[in-house]
Amino acid sequence: MTMNEIERLLTFTKEAVSPFHTVEAAGKLLEEKGFSPLSWKEEWSLNPGGKYYLVHHGSALFAFTIGKDAKKEQEIRMAAAHGDFPGFRIKPDPDMKAEAYIRLNTEPYGGVNLASWLDRPLSAAGRVAVRGKDAFHPEMRLVDFEKPVLTIPNIAIHLDREMNKGRELNRQTQMLPLAAMGTGVEEKGFFKKYLAKKLDVAEEDILEYEMNIYNADPGELIGFEEEFVSGPRLDDLTGVLAILEGLWDGERTGGINLGIVFDHEEIGSSTKQEAGSTLLLLLLERIVTALGWDRMDLLRMLEDTMLLSVDVAHGVHPNYQEKADPTNHPVLNGGFCIKEASSQSYATDSEAIAVVQALCEEEKIPYQKFVNRSDGTGGGTLGAIASALVPVRTIDIGVPLLAMHSSRELMGKKDMKALTSFIRTFFSAE
Repeated sequence: MTMNEIERLLTFTKEAVSPFHTVEAAGKLLEEKGFSPLSWKEEWSLNPGGKYYLVHHGSALFAFTIGKDAKKEQEIRMAAAHGDFPGFRIKPDPDMKAEAYIRLNTEPYGGVNLASWLDRPLSAAGRVAVRGKDAFHPEMRLVDFEKPVLTIPNIAIHLDREMNKGRELNRQTQMLPLAAMGTGVEEKGFFKKYLAKKLDVAEEDILEYEMNIYNADPGELIGFEEEFVSGPRLDDLTGVLAILEGLWDGERTGGINLGIVFDHEEIGSSTKQEAGSTLLLLLLERIVTALGWDRMDLLRMLEDTMLLSVDVAHGVHPNYQEKADPTNHPVLNGGFCIKEASSQSYATDSEAIAVVQALCEEEKIPYQKFVNRSDGTGGGTLGAIASALVPVRTIDIGVPLLAMHSSRELMGKKDMKALTSFIRTFFSAE
């Protein structure tokens, strides 16, 4: 029995607990589908009909297929999502003792809904640099504590009678996770000790880490008819998984299809692993030259190339309907969203929208349109950033959510199928 889109999504969100684990989980799925790994340092030998993927600095991934009849006159089709998500990062030397308790010093990552992280079972995962053979080559190890080891307890209403009237949570003092009782516990080096034990290495061999805290509650179907998905990290693991599935199911025989997982979207896309770097353009140049074409061929190909920026959208909230645009207010289970903004915070234009609508109508795939209220703003996406560096037709799409950027988010079950079906069609149409 094969898994459906939602079963695969719930499995993926359980595995992708840090940007590094997102890329690791994606790579395993790609290899199961016959994709061959590439190294940036090695010379590439690419062939028509081939399927390949590349990991960049541990937290960005590029996967592509080359049509068996691919020619340099044909366009590249691209779809990009991000594998990071809002939460908390553990600081260096994080151990803090208060009364009889050990807490960890953390800092927020991205736009975090702080209150949604209180009283949750939390765990920690990420990447650790372990002493290697020489100073320039540390051994990079992924680690996941896999079970709840932390929590951020709320204050009792008896001690804060005004809490339901609204209160501001202090990120430095009130959002620190509880890790252990401090009685008989050495405060200095507490976290490093458990990290070394998990990795089975000496404490002194741990040089540095990039560790984030994640909600350890699994995602699940809810509702009397099980029409909703409640779970952590739906932003933007829905986009990542839909791109992977659409890519390996794509049936296009001409041109090149490319799926991308960027990092650091939630903090502005301004690093070497993200949409605001020259990485995408460099990768495209490597692909076309490995096929025997040249840079001028690539520049000509870009004229007809198209990029899907796949990230979540805001569904209209039944308890806050006034926050939605009066005429464009997508609902959960109504189809994926086409996102538009005159400010170009979503990089969509009418030509790209026409392409998406035509494909959806041909395949009877449900879609909706999202715009912000004129007196409010929403978040941006990687689409506008990437298309400024690689000037191609770009469109922002994604599933509508409620509770976006909370530690658990809510989506419609049918929307994942709609998004996956569209990306599959995008990578299949000749």
